[in-house]
Amino acid sequence: MKKLAIVFPGQGSQFVGMGKGLCAAYPVAKETFDEANDALGFDLASIAFTGPADALDRTEFTQPALLAASVAALRVLRGVASAAPAFYAGHSLGEYTALVAAGAIRFADAVRIVNLRGKYMQEAVPAGAGKMCAILGLYINDVAAVCDAASGDGAVVVSANINGPQQIVISGDARAVDMAAGLASERGAKRVIPLQVSAPSHSPLMEGAAARLASELAKIEIAAPKASVLSNVEAAPIVGAAQIKGILVRQLTSPVRWVETINRMKAEGVERVVEAGPGKVLTGLIKRIEPDIETFNIGEAGDVDKLAAAMGRAVA
Repeated sequence: MKKLAIVFPGQGSQFVGMGKGLCAAYPVAKETFDEANDALGFDLASIAFTGPADALDRTEFTQPALLAASVAALRVLRGVASAAPAFYAGHSLGEYTALVAAGAIRFADAVRIVNLRGKYMQEAVPAGAGKMCAILGLYINDVAAVCDAASGDGAVVVSANINGPQQIVISGDARAVDMAAGLASERGAKRVIPLQVSAPSHSPLMEGAAARLASELAKIEIAAPKASVLSNVEAAPIVGAAQIKGILVRQLTSPVRWVETINRMKAEGVERVVEAGPGKVLTGLIKRIEPDIETFNIGEAGDVDKLAAAMGRAVA
C-alpha cells in the first residue's frame, strides 16, 4: 500500500458554494458545519454555501469556513480510505485542520480560534497599508535579495510563502512590496501578481496579531498529535503538545515553507497525497515540487468516487 499524506488548503482556496455538495451527499459533512455553527454562534454554513463573496472573503469568516469545509472533506475521506496517513500537513491556516485531524486540537476550539485569528490579522494593519504579491520565475535567494533591497525607512517586505522553487509570495508594507515587485521584474521575474488579500500575512506586520493570538491559544487545551504533523514553520514533525502553541503564534510572522514540507514527505517515502478541502491549489503546487507523488483531491461530492476507485474501495 502506498504511503499516504493528507494536506489541507489555506486562505485563497475559498469560493462561494464550497462544502455545499459534500453536505448534501454526506451527513457527516453537514454535521461538521452544524458543529461549526454551534461553536461560533452564527450561520457559517450559509456564508460558505451562498455568500455573498465579499462576506466569505472577510478573513474572520474565510478562515473558519475553510477549516470547516476541510474537516468535512476529511471526515468523508475517512469513510473512503482506511489507510492511516503517515503525515498530515496544512498550508498556513490549513495547519489548524491538520492539528484537528491528528487529534491535537478539538474542532470547536479550532473554529473559534481561527475566527479570532482572522479578526486579529485584519485589525493588525490599517486597510491599504499592507500588501502581498506573488513572484513567479525567480528562486528564493533572488527574491530574498529584492526584499532586502526594498526594505528600509520603516518599511519592510519579506518572503512569506515558499510555494514552489520559483513561486514565492512576498508580504509587508505596501510601498516596500511595490518596490520589491518592480525590482523582481527587473531581475527577470516571469510574472509579478498582486494578491487580493486583506492582511499582509507571514510578515513582521502581524506581530500584534500574533501577541493577541497567543493570549487566546493559552485558554484552550492542546494534546500531543496522534499522528505526525509537519509544521510549515519548521518543515519538520511536531514532536509534542508543548510545541504547538508556539508554532501557531510564530506562523503569523514566519514564512510558509511549503517546498521543504513536500520535500520532507518525499524523503520519508510518501507516494500519495490527498488534498482534503476546497480547490486544488496544493495539488498543483505538489506536482511542481515533487512530480512523482501521486495526488488526489476531495472537496466535492464527485471526487469521492474517483478517490475510492483509486484506493480500491467502494463508497458506502
